[in-house]
Amino acid sequence: MRLGEESIELTEFLAPRGRPAPADARSNDGWFQHIAIIVSDMDRAYAWLREHKVQHASSGPQLLPAWNRNAGGIRAFYFRDPDGHPLEILWFPAGKGNPKWHSQSDRLFLGIDHTAIVITDTEASLRFYRDRLGMQVAGESENYGPEQERLNNVFGARLRITALRAAEGPGIEFLEYLAPRDGRPFPPEEKANDLIHWQTRFLGISAEEAAQTLRNSRSPFVSTGAVELPDGKAGFRKAVTVRDPDGHAVQIVER
Repeated sequence: MRLGEESIELTEFLAPRGRPAPADARSNDGWFQHIAIIVSDMDRAYAWLREHKVQHASSGPQLLPAWNRNAGGIRAFYFRDPDGHPLEILWFPAGKGNPKWHSQSDRLFLGIDHTAIVITDTEASLRFYRDRLGMQVAGESENYGPEQERLNNVFGARLRITALRAAEGPGIEFLEYLAPRDGRPFPPEEKANDLIHWQTRFLGISAEEAAQTLRNSRSPFVSTGAVELPDGKAGFRKAVTVRDPDGHAVQIVER
């Protein structure tokens, strides 16, 4: 499915069916991942979501405080899709966010800015996403206070946030909870058909070279290695799927 210049891929396992998302999942659990959808008008977007009876994950849209130099003025709201996947709508004030989000548009939902993942150690995640996959740090902030607590629905939330970008496409945002540290770790038995499963896809030059680099760094493999898909129905011909230091699935594809 495409929104603006970005897209997501929805996968339904007809057999075997995976496990549902835990009813008590929280935003600081290790498997947390969402996509951030940019809106041109937060009030209108929130009203549209309420009209369509989405499940709230935040109490309502939050305005991040002005004292936070990098995040002040941003408005955000968390909700869930019908399968329990967390999603975010995000509005950037002038001077913040990618300039393309400030172009004149008659659309309410503009595109996908990033996917956010809960991590336990920013430096370990940087070694994976920056040093092995080639992403670049685009911004950092430390967020806390009542607005952040209401947004994440986690009392006492204090987050170290790191934004990374590649040459194009949505970015990745690290959410390291400095407090509270009681989020549950990524389930080691998680499988691709479970409804908490996300995988972030990177387009690479060579899936074989990516697989060798990740094997040398002892990244856990989901696939048996670089797998060739000769019929081309998946939109690429070769891919490798691994897990990052916290268990989030990452797929590198070669067209």
